Amino acid sequence: MAETDGERLAASLADRLDTVTFTDLTTDEVTARLIDAVVDWAAARGWRVYRRAASVLPLPPPMSAQQSVLDVACARPAGPPVVVEIDHGTRRRTWEKLLAEAEAGRIPLWVRWGAGRLTPPPAPIAMVACEVSRRMDPTGRGRVHSRSPRADMPPPAHSAARVAETAAVELPLPSSEPPATGT
Repeated sequence: MAETDGERLAASLADRLDTVTFTDLTTDEVTARLIDAVVDWAAARGWRVYRRAASVLPLPPPMSAQQSVLDVACARPAGPPVVVEIDHGTRRRTWEKLLAEAEAGRIPLWVRWGAGRLTPPPAPIAMVACEVSRRMDPTGRGRVHSRSPRADMPPPAHSAARVAETAAVELPLPSSEPPATGT
């Protein structure tokens, strides 16, 4: 089966997001950090990037005269536009918005971040999973989130200094305690 443009873009964005690390950020701070990373990824590809772009989907009543907004929209010189939503929860409204964008000819990407199992969206929405740990902040800020570097990163270079010769030690090691006396 041939990989779709959405799948290729999702894989590329996932590679970019794998480099994003942070410690003890609030939910809003994590979302902002990930939006910045998506904007950087798209700009590096030479695309025009728009934050909080109007969606084709109107808001629900009573505000149906207004349009929903997308976290990031990208105009590409070749190919259909790409739209990206970044969420830490699974919201039906996000799926509805991205499906409406797909029907309008755009490529929908959903950056879903959090801990645990992430529910995949319906096709043709391509999900980019971003695993983030969470804990209660001891300073009282509520729940905070962290993301460590990828586990498969190469280890750091070791020192070139030689280690001195060492003598083998037979196990078990002798006790440094004096032997117990029975009285």
